[in-house]
Amino acid sequence: MSTVKRKQQLEGLSEKIFLDRYAWKDADTNNAKVGDVVLVLTKDDPKFPTKEVGEIVERSGRTVTVKTRSGELVKSDVEKLTLNIEKTPEEMWDRLAGAMASVEKTPELQREWTDKFRSILDDWKLVPGGRIAAGAGASDELTLFNCYVIPSPKDSRGGIMETLSEMTEIMARGGGVGINLSSLRPRRAVVKGVNGSSSGAVSWGGLFSYTTGLIEQGGSRRGALMLMINDWHPDVADFITVKQTMGQVTNANLSVCVSNAFMKAVKEDLDWDLVFPDTTEPDYNEVWDGDLDKWKAAGRKVNHYRTVKAREIWHTIIESAWKSAEPGVVFMEYYNQMSNSWYFNPIICTNPCGEQGLPGWGVCNLSAINLSKFYDEEKHDVAWDDLATTTRYSVRFLDNVIDKTPYHFPENEANQKKERRVGLGTMGLAELMIKLNIRYGSPDSLEFLDKLYGFMAREAYLASAGIAAEKGSFQAFDAEKYLLSGFMKNMTEVYPEVGEAISNQGMRNVTVITQAPTGSTGTMVGTSTGIEPYFAFKYFRQSRLGFDEQFVPIAEDYLEAHPGEELPDYFVTSMDLSAKDHIRVQAAIQRWVDSSISKTANCPNDFTVEETKELYELAFDLGCKGVTIYRDGSRDTQVLQTEKKEDKKDTPLKETAEPAAEAAAEAPAAPAVNVAPSAPAPAAQAAGGVVDKQYKKRPQVLRGATYKINTPFGMAYITINDLNGTPAEIFLNVGKAGSDVFAMAEALGRVCSLFLRYGDHGEKVELLIKHLKGIGGSGAIGFGANRVESIADAVAKALETHVQQSAHEDHAPAPIAATLALEDFESALNAELKAGGVAPAAPDAEADHGHGGHGHSHSSATSRDLCPSCGSASLINIEGCKTCGNCGYSRCG
Repeated sequence: MSTVKRKQQLEGLSEKIFLDRYAWKDADTNNAKVGDVVLVLTKDDPKFPTKEVGEIVERSGRTVTVKTRSGELVKSDVEKLTLNIEKTPEEMWDRLAGAMASVEKTPELQREWTDKFRSILDDWKLVPGGRIAAGAGASDELTLFNCYVIPSPKDSRGGIMETLSEMTEIMARGGGVGINLSSLRPRRAVVKGVNGSSSGAVSWGGLFSYTTGLIEQGGSRRGALMLMINDWHPDVADFITVKQTMGQVTNANLSVCVSNAFMKAVKEDLDWDLVFPDTTEPDYNEVWDGDLDKWKAAGRKVNHYRTVKAREIWHTIIESAWKSAEPGVVFMEYYNQMSNSWYFNPIICTNPCGEQGLPGWGVCNLSAINLSKFYDEEKHDVAWDDLATTTRYSVRFLDNVIDKTPYHFPENEANQKKERRVGLGTMGLAELMIKLNIRYGSPDSLEFLDKLYGFMAREAYLASAGIAAEKGSFQAFDAEKYLLSGFMKNMTEVYPEVGEAISNQGMRNVTVITQAPTGSTGTMVGTSTGIEPYFAFKYFRQSRLGFDEQFVPIAEDYLEAHPGEELPDYFVTSMDLSAKDHIRVQAAIQRWVDSSISKTANCPNDFTVEETKELYELAFDLGCKGVTIYRDGSRDTQVLQTEKKEDKKDTPLKETAEPAAEAAAEAPAAPAVNVAPSAPAPAAQAAGGVVDKQYKKRPQVLRGATYKINTPFGMAYITINDLNGTPAEIFLNVGKAGSDVFAMAEALGRVCSLFLRYGDHGEKVELLIKHLKGIGGSGAIGFGANRVESIADAVAKALETHVQQSAHEDHAPAPIAATLALEDFESALNAELKAGGVAPAAPDAEADHGHGGHGHSHSSATSRDLCPSCGSASLINIEGCKTCGNCGYSRCG
């Protein structure tokens, strides 16, 4: 047992995170007894639960009473408690030190390294990755690796299902997954075996995303997924824009793998060919794995699909990133040129947060040095000697993880033993720089970062070479080829002693350094996360533990010590920096990172598409391996924010997918993690109840009018009912019951009604018309003022008509039947019955009631559904089959 002085005390959210995620759990909550410190569920919501720390003060049978830290008494069933074996960080540090030292060869070495590991764990100098902290020494079943990349799926139904099974198994055990979809044939490509055509790589990505949303890790953490596609794939444009369709691929981060040749084509405005291997090649099914260069080098045939301007694809990427922070970009060819595994194991994808590029069956093995603990106050400098020791010990700590973790896939074990990849990173950088009075992003800071991260890289590589001399190099090590990687050329030019050590002693690990987001562990420790500046010095954080207000201690301490003063300019937050400052910092650190970096370039709301383009190209020019921006306000919901919304209990922020690499709840896309603050959009304010919560209860009877409007999907019957003379609800009846159009129309009506009946905003109807009017789909119907672009556009037109008619009436609204032509009475009656809570009989919209009151033929009013192949509103029933008049798709039954 270590003799290190016990001094660590956690409070507030830090204590909650520790007990919830990293402390050793007692699986049998029936062991709970009076006096135990537990996490108790205070809000039992499947998506937004709230937990509090407290002490059990009474137990009767299975019911316990917990007194929370705030003094509240909460009654709970023991099943809803989180009961821990470990109550303090010191107990966890003892466990981790012993577990990691246990793989050393002799009892003497085990004792030596238990003490050494315990010394760097003390006071959070080394903060292990989440899986290591939770599993090492606590379970022989839990993986100690945060994330995985699995090989690109084989281009067959069986291959896709096999990848799905592998992904599910990894996620169920707590790991995030990265998948490159480029091995899957493009949409409409021929599938000979079934005499049909493929639905495309993006549609299968949707399957992986959907499954990810179903998986809960540890009972509350959703799975984490990264999907990538290469720039030559014919489906690349669909991939870039897929999230612009509501509900598509909602549980994955997206990134495009970009080559040097593509970037050259962008800069010189050249053509770009979209291609895919010829699937009729005899050995296609056995050989094709998504590596196009290898396929071409073997002399196999490639089919040309189409030629586009490279700038068109690039602009689509930029515009989409500007709109919603996705997709990110990974400069994959450059990544492989820099990679130490270039000669035997190509990088094909990254983990969900983007900081770790990996080959197929590669894993993330992560921990972070807390730089805030290495400030020498007496010298006003970095405590360089202590940092060197901690760095060297930390490399051995992570190398031992490789031998300690259980492997659930033999392919993972074989690959990791072949390359022994580790990822030592940092947290607390921003706090250290504030202590040193260095402004993050300034020219001085870039010089400091080069010195700091170069120093750590040198120490880490010398440590790995030293371990290789003792225990042997990774299996695929070849000194001559290893030293030819782009990264090692830079390393040995600045630090020739590293090259000499590797040549003489070998190298234990193919890579050593990774800069992960460390969102949860950094928050637990109470310092800045990853390499990011502070998000803000006071903010609110929504997570699966609840909604918590956070203060940055270093800023709070300064203001207490200097009453009446403002924070100096070296107290800089994420949004204080220019986007280019973010990229310059990333590039300065990337020079000394052999893997990659999870980093976001935060931009103001008025940041333009053209500025986004300049930023992405600057990242490439400066040698970054990937880039993602977050434009303030470009997403409706955020995990971190600077203002507390009054109704958080009623409308909590949506928590984004939370990768196992610790904190991807803050990751908009790879390689990004920290999300900037934003004010809600006006529509979101009104519709979501962010501004007011007064919901007008519906009376038993409402009256209004039903409008009959032809749309591209068939005849729509739009009922608008009034409350106190103002539209209060909308019902839509379009298409056959059971069709996608019918379901979407009903959903649109419900959302509009919800919007109209919240609060007292007097311009709601005008706002709704403004946002719905002119929305276009795959077709339109009518001409001039009667032209209808979509169902949403039809609702806007009906609302406009309704408001105009109401403005000229000086009496109460007439009964619904009196406002309509006789031929529409059946539909009107059904709508009134529905409004009164009685289920109506569905009208036959396809038949148009046998009338031509609007001058349209029977065929023009035919209800159409959405085609799952081309997406147009062209799917109609013909002789018992659904057939698309646009692309020819057909489905019977």
